[in-house]
Amino acid sequence: MRVLGIDPGFAIVGFGVVDYVGNKFSVIDFGVVTTNAGDNIFDRLKLIYDDISELIKRTKPDCVAIEELFFNTNTKTAITVAEARGILILAALNAGIPVFEYTPLQVKQAVTGYGRADKNQVQQMIKILLNLEKIPKPDDAADALAIAICCAHSVRSL
Repeated sequence: MRVLGIDPGFAIVGFGVVDYVGNKFSVIDFGVVTTNAGDNIFDRLKLIYDDISELIKRTKPDCVAIEELFFNTNTKTAITVAEARGILILAALNAGIPVFEYTPLQVKQAVTGYGRADKNQVQQMIKILLNLEKIPKPDDAADALAIAICCAHSVRSL
C-alpha cells in the first residue's frame, strides 16, 4: 500500500510518501510545498493545489492521510490553513483517491505508542521505522511521514 501523508499548512505543506508492504516501510519521497507570504492568497492556494496534484500523479498513492486541524488562538491562521487543507483534500478527491483524517494524538499513538509523545520522540521513531540515516527535515516533512505511518497502521488493506 502506498500512502501520501500530508501535514497541512498555508506557508508550508509537508508531504511524505511511503510504501507499506508486509509490515515494512520504504520511503518514496518527502518534502514541502512552500508559498511566498507576499503573494496573493488565491495564487498561493493554486500553487498548493497544483504541486500536490502533480505529486499525486507522480507517486500514485493508494490513499491520502491528512492531519486534522488543531488551533488554540490565532483565528486568522486557522482559517487560511483550513482553506489550504480543503484544497489538499480536493486534490486527492479529484484524483479519485480516498482521504483519511487523523488527530495529532492518533498520529503520536501510532508512531510512538504514546499519544502524548513530544516532537523529538516522534521524529526519532520516524527515523527508526523508516530506516533513515537522520531525522527528515524540515519538521513539516517529518510530520507528514508520521501521518503516513499512522494511516498505514490503521488502514492496512486497500
